[in-house]
Amino acid sequence: MPPLESMVLCRESQVATLQSLFGERHHFSFPSIFIYGHTASGKTYVTQTLLKTLELPHVFVNCVECFTLRLLLEHILSRLRVLGSPEDGSCAEVTCDTFNDFVRLFKQITKAESLKDQTVYIVLDKAEYLRDMEANVLPGFLRLQELTDRNVTVILLSEIVWEKFRPNTGCFEPFVLYFPDYSIGNLQKILSHDHPPEYSADFYAAYINILLGVFYTVCRDLNELRHLAVLNFPKYCEPVVKGEASERDTRKLWRNIEPHLKKAMQAVYLREVSSSQWEKLQNGDTDPGQVKGLSAYNHVELPYYSKFILIAAYLASYNPARTDKRFFLKHHGKIKKTNFLKKHEKTSNHLLGPKPFPLDRLLAILYSIVDSRVAPTANIFSQITSLVTLQLLSLVGHDDQLDGPKYKCAVSLDFIRAIARTVNFDIIKYLYDFL
Repeated sequence: MPPLESMVLCRESQVATLQSLFGERHHFSFPSIFIYGHTASGKTYVTQTLLKTLELPHVFVNCVECFTLRLLLEHILSRLRVLGSPEDGSCAEVTCDTFNDFVRLFKQITKAESLKDQTVYIVLDKAEYLRDMEANVLPGFLRLQELTDRNVTVILLSEIVWEKFRPNTGCFEPFVLYFPDYSIGNLQKILSHDHPPEYSADFYAAYINILLGVFYTVCRDLNELRHLAVLNFPKYCEPVVKGEASERDTRKLWRNIEPHLKKAMQAVYLREVSSSQWEKLQNGDTDPGQVKGLSAYNHVELPYYSKFILIAAYLASYNPARTDKRFFLKHHGKIKKTNFLKKHEKTSNHLLGPKPFPLDRLLAILYSIVDSRVAPTANIFSQITSLVTLQLLSLVGHDDQLDGPKYKCAVSLDFIRAIARTVNFDIIKYLYDFL
């Protein structure tokens, strides 16, 4: 196995702290350790690598997968039984409903000779989900060493700070360890470490430098950057493979990859197409119209009335309320354009951004633009809620129970024009900015 320093990069201080906390195998370690930091800051990887490299007995549990107390406790006990008697896999099944049962069974299992004279580590990843379980679970895990009188350390991994965990009634305070975000230099070093064997380290490091120059301002997630690096590297190598440029011809390589990276920048985090589809699209093997994705506005599938609700919401967000009469009332009489327009109104509503609107105004516009009569049924209201869940609408200012809910439309003009085309609705005719 390679040395720990080459496996865990840019986390030397955190590794040193954990190693000093773990101590020798037979030493009693700190009862509970709380490790926190943003996504992809190395918390899980460092902890798992350290425990595996040092060959320490441990159980790793993801609290998203073990979403009930019973699943969580039984998973821990089952894994411990396997650790205690690895030759007998049949004894891994165990039943445990409460934390009291867990403490009793834990004492029995850790009597095994292989677990007796060394620290056992229980790692709870996504530990914030423990807060949704029974009130005694988190305090129980924090002082498990005291409750069981065994050499056990519980490690909690989370993306949120310890202050959000601490119960009002108080609890045993764990040792808190922070994993800061990787700097651009750290990311350069880590990503360059993944270079393919058929290319030189300097060539791949130059590619990573270009990639970070483009994406670092919008994305600092190591997992996402690693995905982007793998996805776009074949395009970067293309001139070298074809013999059109050498590995040192940085300018030509940059000119080749630049438009490709700009296109990829529009889809950071979305995973709107698979890696194979993306490669085919860039190589020209696939028609762009055939690749369906979230950002391809023509391919957003919504129910018929949801499309009209979204159109009505957009009109309510970007049209002043005083203009509704002109746009949606059939017999509004003649209104002079000079009086209709504000004297000093020069700024476009689209530049100012969407304005909040009440529910009754949304429904009034909806009834005006839909040809057939629509009753205000529960179905319509549930579709509004669905649009909020999809983040196409956003709910604002609903703290006061006396007022009705207010919404904002959260989609762009290009998006709503594409939606309107699917129902043959000319939205430009109804927008105040385009009069």
